Amino acid sequence: MSIIKHMTHNRLTTSMVLATLVSLSACSDNDNDAMDTPEPPPVPVPTQDYRVTVTNLTANQPMSPIALIRHQAGMTVWQTGEPASLPLETLAESGDSAGFADMEGIDALVKGQGILAPGMTESIELKLSPDEVASISLLTMLVNTNDAFAGVNSVSLMDLAVNATVKFNSIAYDAGTEANSEAKGSIPGPADSGEGFNAARDDVDRVHAHPGVISADDGLADSVLSASHRFDNPVLKISVERLK
Repeated sequence: MSIIKHMTHNRLTTSMVLATLVSLSACSDNDNDAMDTPEPPPVPVPTQDYRVTVTNLTANQPMSPIALIRHQAGMTVWQTGEPASLPLETLAESGDSAGFADMEGIDALVKGQGILAPGMTESIELKLSPDEVASISLLTMLVNTNDAFAGVNSVSLMDLAVNATVKFNSIAYDAGTEANSEAKGSIPGPADSGEGFNAARDDVDRVHAHPGVISADDGLADSVLSASHRFDNPVLKISVERLK
């Protein structure tokens, strides 16, 4: 009986040793798994950075918040001699650029900080991935008018080298959607605080160079404008600089 007990004890001891070795082996495998080197984070795609700077050159024509539009190459946001789109009419009559965000071919709409006062300058910076680089347009309303706007149309960014700058002067355009009556209640700017957008079109219905305002000081008795609201061209100075 003693021999049998001894053999049984040896068998149990051997089994326990084997179980311990298996357990240690499993722990070792888990430790190796836990110590695996994590996947490196993806390398960030370098951006192409631009600065667009706008200066209001007028004496007393505040500009509505700048609308900087990024869009597909070859697209034009307005065309002289052609009817204004609804988003352009809305901007030119009220200063509201929101409608451009929903236009076909528009990739992004970036708005300026607020009203750009006469003589003031504002810069807007863009950080674009390489596949976002195409063309930009810029618009703003001369708010002490019925439907005057200014800006640049379809500027390509694709060939602009790092540290290079392109500069533009913009005349004032007339959206051709609202008669230039200068009458009380028809101008949204501080000279009148009147109506903005009106869907009715009572002018030539084509975009053209703006003829300027006449004002009460010039003999237009019903005008809410004064001589200070007159403007000569250009009305905006614009530069586009590639930073990197």
